[in-house]
Amino acid sequence: MTLSDFLKYTVGKSVRLMAPEIDFNSYIPIDLSDSNIALESIDFAASESFLSFINHFLKSHSKTIAYGGYMEKRLIYNRSIHFQNESLEQQRNIHLGLDLWCAEKTPVLAAFDGMVHSFKNNTAFGDYGPTLILEHHLQDFVFFTLYGHLSLDSIATLYTGQKIQAGAIVGRLGGPKVNGDYPPHLHFQIIEDLQGNFGDYPGVCNANEVEFYKDNCPDPNFILKLK
Repeated sequence: MTLSDFLKYTVGKSVRLMAPEIDFNSYIPIDLSDSNIALESIDFAASESFLSFINHFLKSHSKTIAYGGYMEKRLIYNRSIHFQNESLEQQRNIHLGLDLWCAEKTPVLAAFDGMVHSFKNNTAFGDYGPTLILEHHLQDFVFFTLYGHLSLDSIATLYTGQKIQAGAIVGRLGGPKVNGDYPPHLHFQIIEDLQGNFGDYPGVCNANEVEFYKDNCPDPNFILKLK
């Protein structure tokens, strides 16, 4: 059995990653792909225009959390040299996790029982900002979950090896000044092999790497089970 199969067929109920008082009926999918013409008017160079778009989207649908983005090709990463390469074929613009867009300081919950593997403030423009990686041992599987774009105080008192229970608050969403200059959101990613990374792991890949990352980073919706 692969990790994807384990997560898809063995994890029964929907896993909550955000404030438990926010009902799943308050979630709505959002399209941030390069094919969404509604994004053509957004100035991604700074977070203000993007934030207005997210807030308007949520308000117009009377929802609290917008979610999506797994394997989504996005234009937003063009703004940052963090994702650039001399070859256009090597541009990193395919998103490997699932984003949950909502208010700053919203509590973030651990997906499973585990322990703190590592944490780091990834400060490059367009990067994760404060990031937490948890290590999980479930049945015969060892894997990791990454929580990016947190607040600075979310990682202030953590320590490697710290035990974490499923559903425990592991942080809160950071604002644009600390989260890589994005509207507040959680980047959540499941990772089978961290490849030696510590407090960081690629959250965006190029087209040539998609097949590897599909295997190494299963769809988070296998456990969130959002429609």
